[in-house]
Amino acid sequence: MESAIALGERGRGRTAPNPHVGCVIVRDGEPVGRGWTQPGGRPHAEAVALEQAGPATRGADVYVTLEPCAHDSARGPPCASLLAGAGPARVVIALADPDPRTDGRGAAALRAAGIEVETGVGAEAAARSLAGFLARTRLGRPRVTLKLAMSIDGRIALASGESRWITGEDARAHAHLERARADMILVGRGTFDADGPRLDVRLPGLEDRSPRRVLLTRGAAPDGWERLGAPDEIHGLDGVNDLLVEGGAGAAAAFLAADLVDRLLVYRAPLLIGAGRESVGDIGLDRLADAHGRWRLVEERRLGIDRLEVYERGRE
Repeated sequence: MESAIALGERGRGRTAPNPHVGCVIVRDGEPVGRGWTQPGGRPHAEAVALEQAGPATRGADVYVTLEPCAHDSARGPPCASLLAGAGPARVVIALADPDPRTDGRGAAALRAAGIEVETGVGAEAAARSLAGFLARTRLGRPRVTLKLAMSIDGRIALASGESRWITGEDARAHAHLERARADMILVGRGTFDADGPRLDVRLPGLEDRSPRRVLLTRGAAPDGWERLGAPDEIHGLDGVNDLLVEGGAGAAAAFLAADLVDRLLVYRAPLLIGAGRESVGDIGLDRLADAHGRWRLVEERRLGIDRLEVYERGRE
């Protein structure tokens, strides 16, 4: 299942509104088919893996990160039907599909075809990988990741506004990789006017993975940009599983105050700036007690001279 999740990650940022699923077909302990959801959402991971495995699928084990779809589509037959026709001995599913068109029906169709079905294997890792799709399906909005690149004392720029560069090359490269994994990237009007950001992906080989750009503003958006008037309008975004909020302090505060941030990427540089610009504005907290217990550290690592901390919002 770890291999299937890794394969699915190859499609992140290119499949929305479909999930980026991974699939591995194993026979006699050896993989005979691999697949992941292709750009635009089709073909699905299972279809790609089945085409590669061919007749070797019969009697094999299939590992897939999300329950195979069970609904008809003009773009292709249901993956549950494709698998049932290919005749594997067992299908191992990490997560049930919350889409009401499938939810349980895919697994039921496989069992009805005489195929053993096992669920929940690698569920936690798969849920983290597919968090954007799950948020959009369950909450009606994309998963929101807020990126903060700051000094030790929480500043994103000097008092003059100079901010290039707070972090080093390794941290900036990682931030570009995060852009490549997002469907849309957002900045506020202040950051747009001050920096004129391109918000593209400038990693060799990934230049075509630049996400859609959106401006948080009460005014009009420039050519090539989409517009959001308020954070809550992310509920109306079409075809977005993962939204990356890059700045600045006002946009960050607006999303945090609306409790719409699901994940924090904190890039912390070994600098002390002092009287500079804050990383986040007022987020509406009245009591310190309300700040505790909201964020869970899930990852930390060194990126050259800098440190990355990844937090997830704890929600019931």
